[in-house]
Amino acid sequence: MLTIIMECRDNEAELAQTLSALVIGAVQGLVRDVIVLDHGSRDGSARVADAAGCRFLTNWDMKDVVRSARGDWLLLLEPGARPLTGWVDAIADHVSMSKNPARFLASRSHRRPFFKRFARRTAPLEQGFLVSKRQASATVRTGMALADVASGSGVKLVAEIVPAWAVRAMRAEIAD
Repeated sequence: MLTIIMECRDNEAELAQTLSALVIGAVQGLVRDVIVLDHGSRDGSARVADAAGCRFLTNWDMKDVVRSARGDWLLLLEPGARPLTGWVDAIADHVSMSKNPARFLASRSHRRPFFKRFARRTAPLEQGFLVSKRQASATVRTGMALADVASGSGVKLVAEIVPAWAVRAMRAEIAD
């Protein structure tokens, strides 16, 4: 039903964190496959993806990636992003009742400081992007990145996501 796609470069820890949050979706039969598009990682990203049963591609064309997805819907995420409790039901409900793209709600516990929310634009993948394979196939072009595919608008899912930047910030605090 659902293919997860992520792009990474030296995101071993973030990739592991996101993949662990997706396990419940695989167990419940929602997630059919995960595709990781690598941009020359030199860390253990390939090992993490392999251990989780993901397809790890180092050379790809976005049109071929979308065409090869096993799910009827695609969930585009940043490595490190973590969908929170209830995400499986929210996506299952959405795909059964709507044909529109969707995004997660921003986590109430992981928000940028007040003024930074207004000073910068939200990155296209910050809240994930759920789109039907049919719609993605119609818009994807050779040379596109995931962020380009996710540049459209989407309705809000009734589930939150911890954005990748928050995970990176937490790791930086721990390292200091």
